[in-house]
Amino acid sequence: QVQLVASGGGLAQPGGSLRLSCAASGSIFRFTAMAWHRQAPGKERELVAAIAISGGTNYADSVKGRFTISRDNAKNTVYLQMNSLKPEDTAVYYCNARQLGVWGQGTQVTVSS
Repeated sequence: QVQLVASGGGLAQPGGSLRLSCAASGSIFRFTAMAWHRQAPGKERELVAAIAISGGTNYADSVKGRFTISRDNAKNTVYLQMNSLKPEDTAVYYCNARQLGVWGQGTQVTVSS
């Protein structure tokens, strides 16, 4: 059973940066695409960024040019580098192993001055 543990959330000022990490247990990590989703209060969960097994990436329009998803298969970890943060980025962020249907526990990101 694969488990995902997300970390790195917190409070940032507008224009600031945060880096989220999601560590996966087990060696199957390299065989699944990974993604970050987020859910703001009163809103539906939305896809933020995804990275394929090959390393190909795609992003929500709202974060293009500001967020970067990456993966380190040797460390079984996926990252989300978030720059130029905006208050509307405030949400709980979840990592997801797409082919496995497994979700991490979520990490809160708050962008406020």
